[in-house]
Amino acid sequence: MSDSTRGPCEISWFSALCDDDYEFLGVPDLKLKSSWEHCRDIVQQAETGGFDNILLPSGYALGIDTTAFAAAIATLTRQIHLLMAVRVGESWPPQLARQIATIDQIARGRLKINIISSDLPGEKLASAPRYQRTVEAMQILKTLLNGEHLSHQGEFWKLDVDPAGVKTFSGKAPPLYFGGLSPDARDAAARACDVYLMWPDTKEKVAEIIADMTKRAADYGRTLKFGYRAHVIVRDTETEARAYADRLLSKLDAEEGAQIRAKSLDATSMGVAAQAALRESASDDGYAEENLWTGVGRARSGCGAAIVGDPDQVLAKLQMYRDMGIDAFILSGYPHAAEADLFARHVLPRIDHAPL
Repeated sequence: MSDSTRGPCEISWFSALCDDDYEFLGVPDLKLKSSWEHCRDIVQQAETGGFDNILLPSGYALGIDTTAFAAAIATLTRQIHLLMAVRVGESWPPQLARQIATIDQIARGRLKINIISSDLPGEKLASAPRYQRTVEAMQILKTLLNGEHLSHQGEFWKLDVDPAGVKTFSGKAPPLYFGGLSPDARDAAARACDVYLMWPDTKEKVAEIIADMTKRAADYGRTLKFGYRAHVIVRDTETEARAYADRLLSKLDAEEGAQIRAKSLDATSMGVAAQAALRESASDDGYAEENLWTGVGRARSGCGAAIVGDPDQVLAKLQMYRDMGIDAFILSGYPHAAEADLFARHVLPRIDHAPL
């Protein structure tokens, strides 16, 4: 399918609200620790660079609060969209809908939502009921944010309520981004999200996931857009890019890396296990396939691989994913502000891109 037929893809960056910014992976740096000032600077760098959107991640135990940050940064930005992560286990959906509508008004329609199927801190739900709760939350949010009366009799919430007085800028629910690899997560995505997010994997595995999720959504009479979350290292030459990847890991203590991974709330998820399997299948230099380096996963849970190469190689890799059906990319690099600038100068101008 040609670019003109497919339309532009969305290119997003990442603001490190969860203490995930480094010069050397696994080596804490006070200058890169999550703070209002540091995370603000990353967002503003991404907006200056021309990115369409920016993920504002959320982790209960790490960094700073995402919802508060989104409201504040909305007042300092004008064009970049804000992909605000919300943790379902910590939210009462009608109040969350009101917060979303309020922030979207501040942002004048630039807010999007990344749904995270979280537990309530201190509690633990089994997978199936936790994802059922997540589906209910997504359905409640869509109804209320579309300005409709809610009559919901679910397993987790029984609600009969009108939407709050504040509406989103458009009067409609913003798109819901959501990811997860387990059967329960895939079913939840097929039932209720708009953009299904996946972490890096081999091209064969990516194609397999897209095909599976397309069928699952169709079984519910729905269609999905697809997003791909990856790190990126782009330099003038492939040799320079690979050398920088090696530099990132040059001070990592293996035990420290394991502790970082274990601290994450999603450390035991199927998605994290898949990232570990990808890392274990890689060659001795950490490459799972051409220009896909798994070294990042040695020092973080979650998304654990980077697209590494010169501008032509990085562009070709993204184009390959686009041809497979990816509609949106959420990229990042270390340190985040500096890598956003490099990608914005060397690759972004060559991509047909716009917010979804």
